[in-house]
Amino acid sequence: MRYLPLSDADRAEMLARIGIDSIDALFADIPQENRLSGDLPLPRHQGELAVERHLRALAGRNVPAASVPFFVGAGAYRHHVPATVDHLIQRSEFLTSYTPYQPEIAQGTLQMLFEFQTQVAALTGMEVANASMYDGSTAAAEAVLMAHRLTRRGKAVLSGGLHPHYAQVVRTVSSLGGHATVTLPPDVAAGEDLAAHIDDDTSCVVVQTPDVFGNLRDLRAVAEAAHARGALLVAVFTEAVSLGLVTPPGATGADIVVGEGQSIGNALNFGGPYVGLFATRTKYLRQMPGRLAGQTLDADGRRGFVLTLSAREQHIRREKATSNICTNSGLCALAFSIHATLLGSEGLRRLALVNHANAVALAEALATVGGVAVLNGTFFNEFTVRLPRAAADVVEELAGRGILAGVPVSRLLPDAGLDDLLLVASTELNTADDRAALADGLREVL
Repeated sequence: MRYLPLSDADRAEMLARIGIDSIDALFADIPQENRLSGDLPLPRHQGELAVERHLRALAGRNVPAASVPFFVGAGAYRHHVPATVDHLIQRSEFLTSYTPYQPEIAQGTLQMLFEFQTQVAALTGMEVANASMYDGSTAAAEAVLMAHRLTRRGKAVLSGGLHPHYAQVVRTVSSLGGHATVTLPPDVAAGEDLAAHIDDDTSCVVVQTPDVFGNLRDLRAVAEAAHARGALLVAVFTEAVSLGLVTPPGATGADIVVGEGQSIGNALNFGGPYVGLFATRTKYLRQMPGRLAGQTLDADGRRGFVLTLSAREQHIRREKATSNICTNSGLCALAFSIHATLLGSEGLRRLALVNHANAVALAEALATVGGVAVLNGTFFNEFTVRLPRAAADVVEELAGRGILAGVPVSRLLPDAGLDDLLLVASTELNTADDRAALADGLREVL
């Protein structure tokens, strides 16, 4: 079997048919600095046995999150996922299902999406939610585009507490649409004056809580300031478990709420796949991206489920679409919904309380280490500490001792001059021994 079946003549004919001279022309929209200048440094070919040995050796260099004290967060969190979740999502009717174009044979998938939407709306305190997005960052970008359409304005103000990866995705998508973004400087202390940056061209203000530095933010003042100038408030979260304890964004004036649902039902998987959550007010429903599963009655009066809204370019004319996202993270949404159902509202609240208590205990332990300062006044299960040395170096030394201490802020903001800051997360899976190991390790390396 040939894996590259096309001849040079085949390729030339295909290029001529679409009117370009070379394959490189297909990548014209990718900046030159982001393209490879040559082949990847990989061996040309090896036998299957040799490849297996090599890959096994590479895998052996990984440190599984469950094997050591683990305090890494910054948008991807390690939580316990019940075995029931994996068991159910691997049923063939879920694992192999695709877009439910034919409702008469997709009732199970449609009902699951309906229940998922209901859960997301309840968690965020909003009136309606869609059937998920790719991930939290693309959901944030879609929220900004939605705000532009609703307000007929083209500028977004991004808080300095917004996760840098989310901000980067928003800027990229906005630039391709000819929209402006104003990104405030990193706001470690959550003291920025967002209202001062809102003007008559502003479509939305994008604020994260808990923010990337762990600070909990009261969104009411910025919501009032945005609404006074005709702008919308887009509330962002990266830690879905926090919604079990903190005031939901919908209760603080948010117009659109987006975030990452990985924390519920989805384990750490080398960066994905994850599931973006998206909720808004009913009056904005028709500008919401993605699709919406709805409940109805059939001709015999029985409850049934359908795709109520699918304003995607896959379903309608491209120029009328609200989004070019053509799928949703259905299996990850199912995992989220199963785990949320197993927890229930009270279970989620207890889980959130344990997360917060563990983080408080960790903060208290780290505050006793000489040279370490906890910077947060408020936090949920993640906070920022200042070290007397570069945080990246400390993290590497602790990793060598079998402790994954967190994420250096310099990893997210390499040019911000915050090299001494470390983000530390503590979930329900961290034990007292784990916390002691990190505090003792810091004493030793500092």
